[in-house]
Amino acid sequence: MNNKYKNKIIKISNNGLSPTNDVTTFNHLGEKVDSKVAGELPLTIKINDAEIITLMTLGTKPEELTLGYIRNQGIIEDIKDIISIDVRWDTAVSNVKTKHNDIKEITSKLKNKTVTTGCGQGTIYSSTLEKLYDKTLPNIKIKRSEIFSLLAKITQYNDIYKEAGAVHGCALCNTSGVIEFVEDVGRHNAADTLSGIMWLNEMPGEKIIFYTTGRLTSEIIMKVKHMNIPIIISRSGVTNMGIELAKDLNVTMIARTKQRSFLIYNNKDNIIFD
Repeated sequence: MNNKYKNKIIKISNNGLSPTNDVTTFNHLGEKVDSKVAGELPLTIKINDAEIITLMTLGTKPEELTLGYIRNQGIIEDIKDIISIDVRWDTAVSNVKTKHNDIKEITSKLKNKTVTTGCGQGTIYSSTLEKLYDKTLPNIKIKRSEIFSLLAKITQYNDIYKEAGAVHGCALCNTSGVIEFVEDVGRHNAADTLSGIMWLNEMPGEKIIFYTTGRLTSEIIMKVKHMNIPIIISRSGVTNMGIELAKDLNVTMIARTKQRSFLIYNNKDNIIFD
């Protein structure tokens, strides 16, 4: 067990995998080409040995993904209730041990679920919605020049995508640059992994900007709200429900970004047009 994070109480295994695999392909001329493909493996999250869900993931940060998933789904609300996270790839299981062995309260939160548009997950539980509207996010101002600067710096990342494709990238940023960048086969996995990193580092979300290569749907807006992040930026598009939820939760929503342009879908007043 190894814990490199600010929270030293939780015992965490360190069983991340390489994100890509070597394959042999042939090009349009019939020539042999050595290539890389993104990994994809099932990982079953268990809490006190009770199965919660199976995610398809690259497996680079499975412990952080596990923690962020149970946080963003509202399954466990206090990180202090967790004793350890142990990932074993021989059984494809990430087992979370808690101080309370009674699983009934947890499983009761998982009774009602909604199938979503999420890639690699596609399910939200009623527990995700329970405290969603407890409070709205603060109005945080951001300069147009800071957005353009951040978009320029983001291009230095996406290493797995550049090498193998087939992944989404998400980042925790501030106006100075990128703090953490994670890629996975689904944007939800990447978002949850970052949430787990935030939780382990006791990182407040109010001064964080969330960036994603994926579309901004309602469930992604839910995740940034659970992470207490007030600004989200995407290079992709948005859905109508994503916009409506961003309005309800006061998320500043910026999407369809390019190097020198973007569209504001919510909270135009939080953008300083310098």
